[in-house]
Amino acid sequence: MPENVFTEVGYNLQGLMEDIALGRIGLPDIQRPFVWQNVKVRDLFDSMYRGYPVGYLLFWQNGHTSSPRGIGTDTKQVSPDLVIVDGQQRLTSLYAVIKGVPVVRSNFQSERIRIAFNPLASTFEVTSAAIQRDKSFIPDISVLWSDGASLFQIVNGYLAGLRAVREVTDEEVTSDEELAVQNAIERLRGLASFRFTALQLSSNISEEAVADVFVRINSQGKTLNQADFILTLMSVFWDEGRTALEAFSRDTMTPSTGQASPFNHFIQPSPDQLLRVGVGLGFRRARLQHAYSILRGKDLESGEFSEERRVEQFEKLKEAQAKTLNLQYWHDFMLCLHQAGYRSEGMISSKNALLFSYVFYLIGRTEFHISDRELRPAIAQWFFMTALTGRYTNSPESALESDLAMLRDVTAGSDFLSKLRNACAVSLTNDFWDVNLPNELATSAARSPALFAYEASLVLQEAPALFSQAKVADMLDPTLHAPRNPIERHHLFPRGHLATLGITATRDTNQIANYAYVEWRENTSIGDKAPAEYLPEQQMDLTPPQLATMYRLHALPIGWEHMDYQKFLAARRELMAQIIREGYERLTQSTPPEPVEFKLTDIISGGESEAVEFKSTLRVNLHTQERDSRMEHAVLRTLAGFLNTNGGTLLIGVTDDGTPVGLDVNGFENEDKMALHLANIVNSRMSPTAWITMHANFEEYEDDRVLVVHCERGRSPVYVTEGSAQHFYVRTGPSTTELNLSQTQDYIRQRFG
Repeated sequence: MPENVFTEVGYNLQGLMEDIALGRIGLPDIQRPFVWQNVKVRDLFDSMYRGYPVGYLLFWQNGHTSSPRGIGTDTKQVSPDLVIVDGQQRLTSLYAVIKGVPVVRSNFQSERIRIAFNPLASTFEVTSAAIQRDKSFIPDISVLWSDGASLFQIVNGYLAGLRAVREVTDEEVTSDEELAVQNAIERLRGLASFRFTALQLSSNISEEAVADVFVRINSQGKTLNQADFILTLMSVFWDEGRTALEAFSRDTMTPSTGQASPFNHFIQPSPDQLLRVGVGLGFRRARLQHAYSILRGKDLESGEFSEERRVEQFEKLKEAQAKTLNLQYWHDFMLCLHQAGYRSEGMISSKNALLFSYVFYLIGRTEFHISDRELRPAIAQWFFMTALTGRYTNSPESALESDLAMLRDVTAGSDFLSKLRNACAVSLTNDFWDVNLPNELATSAARSPALFAYEASLVLQEAPALFSQAKVADMLDPTLHAPRNPIERHHLFPRGHLATLGITATRDTNQIANYAYVEWRENTSIGDKAPAEYLPEQQMDLTPPQLATMYRLHALPIGWEHMDYQKFLAARRELMAQIIREGYERLTQSTPPEPVEFKLTDIISGGESEAVEFKSTLRVNLHTQERDSRMEHAVLRTLAGFLNTNGGTLLIGVTDDGTPVGLDVNGFENEDKMALHLANIVNSRMSPTAWITMHANFEEYEDDRVLVVHCERGRSPVYVTEGSAQHFYVRTGPSTTELNLSQTQDYIRQRFG
């Protein structure tokens, strides 16, 4: 830097305000929208009133006479003599109060800062409704410096109001108080002559050096992140770009009136968040510290700076930002979130996951030109994975840097999609689904990624609300704003009921596994009743197939209403994890499976096969007419064989040749009791997660009733416990075969990976 970089200049407050009003001093937006809280503005005036120092100001002399330019200035301040490098918040506060003009907050809303003053106590407060009515305050000190303001009228007006209040209690305003009021108001108005010291940078130093000084000063005086530094450079070298970021951010907060707009129901990003997307897209960088150096024209290998390189890098940023702010790309990306089952901002636990997924969407669309038909499901899958696993929660820059690095050698769209899917597969292993995710669900956190993924999975599987025919997806519509939400989280074990059991801690009552989604009317009618009390009434109008679907999708263990609370939570977490997995796996399918029409007569007439088996009874030996545990074991080994192979259907109440014998011989009180018994032995001797892949219902066949159990292809190995031993079964043609230990290990390695 050259010698005599700055000079020290004295100003009074009135002179500063006049110079700003005339445009001699530009108020550039080189930091961010006005961020000071009103109490900090109050404290600034209080410090000045008491004669305390309020810090240096840093200005830059604008010596560009041929093509004058201010940093981030508006049309009024096209060619200021001085621009503010440091001290913007203080001067904005002073100018806003003294001139009575509004400021723009970080949410881009306009606000008038109103500071009140009590002349008798010589204290300042932020004006509130109560202070507005309090006659001991001047509610807005801006009146002291307004055009044509009369100190005499202000003092007399204040005293008149004070006397009116005192008359109610027969008190008087003493002459000493009158003098104190007059002196205090005069002293406050006299702040116009308060002295400031400014350091003025020479016009000879470069714009880049000015930005560098700003960064150095602010990095010592307060915490600024790397996004602030880059926005500073943008204000110096490309102010239109920063203005575009702020306008886009502002417009995401206001619903559209029919015109194209960035407004959406998922996120209202800040300018620095949008900047991260542009940097990730343009430079394949996540660490903004590196991007800041690149935009200054620095060669990261040699460490040398080049103006030519700076211009070149800013062109890259301009191109990337144009794509980032492209409204068509922006809204097409939102459809990816919709396809992932997410419906609103309330389901987004990580803004980083959303924004970084947008980076990958833009790379796929604009660099590899992948069609939305292929790109949308891949990005939906990627977002679901990153949101569920918290991939960008801890050390987000490092995680994104690593993810972007995996694309360095990618040259084709097919390779790009393959990279994303492989990364998803590496993150979502069987151990994640079976171990990690149930543990993640063991929380009462209101904004858990696992909880939102469960909501999304209900949407993806077109699940109805609990005890309802209305779809969860429809009732999560963010455009609905009624006094009560259409769908609410219901405590399956209500808090009032748990209190009778001695369970009152919020971390216990508000466990995620204790929540289900119901319509608000059902939530109200249930109240604090015990599950065993409200369940019969709530499921009265549902058919057995509807109940089976409801129990499966809402991850309810059979007989849950009678379970010990802690055992219920543990069992339901495993079932919820499986529902989340099912939802995610729908995203991995290129096309959704077509529903298969079920015809019992066709299945029975086809006889037993690898995918069909008949059993006469569930628990009674027809030869002895007594209960026999071997009958139950035969049923379980068949179900396990189906799960471990390719799925299948078991019919109970039909002999090997297809002759119906009915279900009465089993001696159950009713069909619900029989289904509950089957679920219980599956849960206890196989696993609760096995039951979630089965669909049990009762059908009529030749005047007899038959229990039909459909088994899906299992996602993990299933064993059947008998005593202290575990057995592993597979289907081999129309029979079920047990494998020995070495055969089991080989089979699991090949079948389940």
